[in-house]
Amino acid sequence: MHHQLTLVPLMVLLSVGSISAPAFGQALVPRTLEIETRQLDRTGMILLREAVQLAQFQQFDAALSRAQLASKLIPTSADVWALLGGLYLNQENLEEGIASLERARDLSSENPGVHFSLGSAYFRQGQYESAQKALEAGLKLRPNAPEALFDLGNTYFMLGRHRQAIAQYKQAFDQDDQFWPAVNNIGLVEYEIGNVQSAMQSWQAAIDIDDTSSEPKLAMAVALYAQGQTDTGLKLAEQALQLDSRYGDVEFLRENLWGDRLITAARVVLNSPRIRATLAQGQVQPLESRNALD
Repeated sequence: MHHQLTLVPLMVLLSVGSISAPAFGQALVPRTLEIETRQLDRTGMILLREAVQLAQFQQFDAALSRAQLASKLIPTSADVWALLGGLYLNQENLEEGIASLERARDLSSENPGVHFSLGSAYFRQGQYESAQKALEAGLKLRPNAPEALFDLGNTYFMLGRHRQAIAQYKQAFDQDDQFWPAVNNIGLVEYEIGNVQSAMQSWQAAIDIDDTSSEPKLAMAVALYAQGQTDTGLKLAEQALQLDSRYGDVEFLRENLWGDRLITAARVVLNSPRIRATLAQGQVQPLESRNALD
């Protein structure tokens, strides 16, 4: 599983310092310019607050327009750029999101949420080394963030650093013992390095945490089928796909970090007549079938 983080930067500080009257000794600064600058700052902070509130109510387009204007009025506010980056990521605009988050980081490097969101965005662009650096920087500031530990595990997995990936997943689970995706992904790594029994134990543990989770059920089904327990495997695969038919798409499996070994085994299950029938009921076909029809 690839768990995506997008709006971490919403957790910004919105307190505005009191605006005091200018001292008489400030005569070198034109009063009209000083007053206009203060008014711009005040308006920018109002827009920032409105953008946060709108984002919390999932009115993302309206939030984005206000955050964009706020970034022009108070361009030195790290909070504005952090929020703007999160909103861009929410709209899958990775380039603008990364650019905004990098600006927020450059203005204030002490916000772990900015590093975490940058790491997630870099990961989604396939920039795994940049993702690693950003996530590690954020974890130095907030070392016990389970989702960030999980994201770093995914990053290590994609970099081929399997043991480090497993260690990160375990740390994520240590912080939240209901965080089944971390246990599930330990199974994904174990399977790819040939530890099939360990992988199956992890998937069973994930199922025990959340019996409605489709991914570990399908992974377990594939492993059982490959071991010759075809009926048990097919029955479990049916249950998994009835919970979430997206897992019948091989590309979706790849997006969720299923490796080559597991996908090779999954293709056999997904292309069996019984599972094809299950997927047809859900109007989802295995990737090979869809490509053949194009």
